[in-house]
This record gives sequence, structure tokens and C-alpha cells, in this order.
Amino acid sequence: MNGDGKDIEKLVLIRLMRLNAAISGLALGLLLGLTLCLATNLLVIKGGEVVGPHLALLGQFFFGYTVTFAGSVVGFLYAFFLGFAAGYFFAYIYNKLADFRERRRLAQGREQ
Repeated sequence: MNGDGKDIEKLVLIRLMRLNAAISGLALGLLLGLTLCLATNLLVIKGGEVVGPHLALLGQFFFGYTVTFAGSVVGFLYAFFLGFAAGYFFAYIYNKLADFRERRRLAQGREQ
């Protein structure tokens, strides 16, 4: 009975070490997308002679992005997909490293 408890504890620990790649990507994508959308809309509302020259430079990377209300939607989409890809990649690499670490730990345990 004592061994079963340790096995369950190990299984729970292994499962808790993993990240859900889709959820990580969704969270980072929404964070980046909403931040860019909010920053763009705040600059448009603020107005002025020249609106957001530094933020407008994103148009060099995000084709179709401008510092306008319509551009904030385009920027949201670009930032969302970029954030999703980055979050998914980070979680994928993290999970691969966690798997490698766990396999190595189990192999060392069998040798002893």
C-alpha cells in the first residue's frame, strides 16, 4: 500500500510539471494582442498632429498595421498569432525538457 501512494504521488508530480501548450499560447496571444490594441486605441483617442510615430513602425513588420482604429484590429490579429506561436513554442520546449529530466531521473533510479 505504501508503494502505491508513492506511485500516485510521482504521477501527480509528473503531470503537474507539464504545461498545456494551447492554453499557454492562447494566454500569451491574448495578452500581446490586447496590449497592442489598447495602446493603439489610446494613442488614436489622445490624437495630436503626429499620432504614435514609434508604434507606427510596427507597420514595417505587421503589414497593414497603422495607428488607427482599424489598424488596432489588424495589430491585434498579428500580435495574437505571434503571441500564440511564442507561448506554444515555449510550452512545447518546456515539456520536452521536463520529459528529458524525468526520463533521466527514472533511469538513474533503476541503476541504483
